[in-house]
Amino acid sequence: METTTTIMGIVILIIVAIPIYFSARSSAASKSRILNIKKRFNPNHPEDFDLTESINNKTLTIDQKNNKFILMNFNPNQQESTYVDLNTIASSKLIPTTDAGSDTIIKIDFEFQEKETSKKILIPFYDFDDDRIKQISVYQDHQFAKKWLKIIQDSISR
Repeated sequence: METTTTIMGIVILIIVAIPIYFSARSSAASKSRILNIKKRFNPNHPEDFDLTESINNKTLTIDQKNNKFILMNFNPNQQESTYVDLNTIASSKLIPTTDAGSDTIIKIDFEFQEKETSKKILIPFYDFDDDRIKQISVYQDHQFAKKWLKIIQDSISR
């Protein structure tokens, strides 16, 4: 009886431990990637990016003191990171693109307008073609983008 209980306990432990191990390993790799990107844009003080949040393979971080912003997209189809110096930006807004003839959002972009040249910089945030869940994560991404738009606008207005 004790041997059977011990074997069952070990099997249950293995079943629980393996996913936890891989999850922790993935989380550590993700944190390392984010830190490396922060170091690329601020090699001396990557810790200055004091606010960092992630959702659906996207990470946004901001250095609120120095007005620097990075959007990191870890989508399998399109991995990129975009840096914006908010000191050179006059305004920002979200540009949702809807499907023709419906209210279905197929794309969300951040738009930044430079102070001196009035040039517009578009940074893709959500793309329906990259969305694995299709229309479930668009709502979360849209709300997340609105929250970050407010954070960015507050930094620009300082």
